[in-house]
Order: sequence, then structure tokens, then C-alpha cells
Amino acid sequence: MSNVTQIERLTQNRVIRFFTDTLGYRYLGDFKDRANNSNIETEILEQWLENRDVSPKLRRRAINTLQKAAALGGGIKLYDANKKVYSLLRYGVKEKEESGEHNETIKLIDWDNVEANAFAIAEEVSIAGENKKRPDIVIYVNGIALGVIELKRSTVNVTEGIHQNLDNQKKEFIRSFFTTTQLVMAGNDTQGLRYGTIETPEKYYLEWKEANPKHTPQSDASVPTHLTLADADFTDQPLDFHLYHVCNKHRLLDIINNFIVFDSGVKKTCRHNQYFGIKAAK
Repeated sequence: MSNVTQIERLTQNRVIRFFTDTLGYRYLGDFKDRANNSNIETEILEQWLENRDVSPKLRRRAINTLQKAAALGGGIKLYDANKKVYSLLRYGVKEKEESGEHNETIKLIDWDNVEANAFAIAEEVSIAGENKKRPDIVIYVNGIALGVIELKRSTVNVTEGIHQNLDNQKKEFIRSFFTTTQLVMAGNDTQGLRYGTIETPEKYYLEWKEANPKHTPQSDASVPTHLTLADADFTDQPLDFHLYHVCNKHRLLDIINNFIVFDSGVKKTCRHNQYFGIKAAK
């Protein structure tokens, strides 16, 4: 193993511990050699729906509807498939138990009770495409891949991770994996995290800043109260700071639910000042 790989491995290990120990995510494992990795892990999603007392027939139909929406083919653009998936995530899947009965809405994410969802991460997620690629970290909510993070060592500019994300979304790589993805991120230990969404050009990737950098998490309703660390703990760790404020469970779902826009073929998310401006207005 090269020194470069060892350095990146140390960063990735620390990020995984941060997600599990600080943010409360479940670790699914190293998926490098795992077969049939997907942006919709059906076993996890079906188990979550079962725990919410959704019938077997409705579970199967809801998952099938989601898989169809997430499929690329026949000239379907990534933007259009992603928009269909987003609608199902935000508003639920409408299905009937039997013909002639009324539609029921099957929620794929519980937006109202954040802690009721199953948050998890996997690393080195090998995806088969025209050319196989392996995102460093994938964020799953109820088995649905909502976030991707590419990590670089501190001496490599974070733009290299952004380029990697953009390449991965090309047809010749693993574009189909991004049909469910809401936040696309890249980071290193010196520059921190940059975030966008699908097909966001490099120059529009954003850096998160807190409205009040000295606040404690308990003063922010979008940060769960079980997090007790203050921002001062991240003075020399910009990557941890950004992960803490973008990827904690409450903030992540808040951004996805309330700050994603599909605008004439372009998917957008908010800058930090837009986020806090709207929060203040409310």
C-alpha cells in the first residue's frame, strides 16, 4: 500500500468513525467486493417499511415504483429520473392494496420524525456500469442512496474529488447510481467539504458556513439535541465541521426536503446564507 493510499485511508477511517460515533449513523460495511451494490438497497428499505406496518404487497409495489423511476434507459436523462425519484421521496408512493380500492400513500422517508429513519453509510461502494467506479462514502437513508462523498488527502485540492464526482455521473461510468442522489460532496482535511447536487458544475460547488459559528448545537433546531459538541471542537478540523453541519440527520433531511429545486433542467440546492435567511424569515 502506498503512502498516499495510507493517508487517504486514515482520513476515510476517521470520517467513518465521525459518522457512526458523532452523527449516529449505522455502518453497513466495506462494499468494495460486495456483489449487486445499488442505490436502492431493497432489503433495508423493505425492512424499514415493514417496521412501519406497510403490508407485503404495498411494500413490493412501492419499491418497484421507486426502482422504475430510478432506472435510466430509452434516452431518459439523469435530471428527469432524479426528479421523478425526488417526487416519490418527498411525497410518497401512491399504490393500491387491491384493484378498486383507494390509493394509499407509502412514505419512503419520514420527514416529520427524523429519528424514525434508518441512517447508514457504506464505504468503497463498487458500482458496475460501462466502467466500474467506487465512491468513497455513500449515505443511505432507509436503504436509498441520498449522498455521495469523495475524499482526498490534505495535499490534494478538493476540486479533484469534485472532478471525480462529475466523471462518475457520465454515461460511460455509473450515471445510473446518481438517480437517487440528492447531495454530491467532496472533501479533504485542509479545505473541508464542498457540496452540490447532480450535474452541478465545479464552479457552483458550495462551502457551508454557520450563521453563528460560536453557537452550540442545542441552539439550532435543525441539529439534534443529542449532539453535545460545540463548533470550537472543530477549529482545526474543517472537514469535521462541515460534515457535522451538513450531514447530521436533521440538517441533511431539512436541506433535501426544503432546499432542493428543479429549475428548467438544472437541479439546485441552497447556499448557507439562503438556508439561514429562510430560517430567520420563518
